[in-house]
Amino acid sequence: MTVTVKASLGKENYYTEVTAGENTLITDEPVDKGGGNKGFNPFEIMATSLASCTAATLRMYIDRKGWNIEKINIEVEMEHFPLTKRTIFKRTVSFEGISPDDEQIKRLRAIADACPVHKILTNEIEILTKFSTYD
Repeated sequence: MTVTVKASLGKENYYTEVTAGENTLITDEPVDKGGGNKGFNPFEIMATSLASCTAATLRMYIDRKGWNIEKINIEVEMEHFPLTKRTIFKRTVSFEGISPDDEQIKRLRAIADACPVHKILTNEIEILTKFSTYD
């Protein structure tokens, strides 16, 4: 699967318009970091990717099983430690409607870990960068 996003940043500090196909979102930095706080910061977007993918993956499985779980809530806390080059994601999953039993929780934990974003974050990542100029 290939995904392409484009980010454009003009002269307004950190205010970045990001597009993917026909969808647009804004990223920014908090005021205390020199931004305008008009959108998620890049770290929040990364945590958002894990949270939303986990929720969608669990929903697909729950629906396929026919379990009566009305709502899935995912909270992701991301701590980044630049000096050690370590990042820790703390993911909390809760449900509304009916509480899954121990066996269901065991299976749902495995399904959460099978979320595509989780797999990307826990496998080897390579970033290739090229620069091009525009006239």
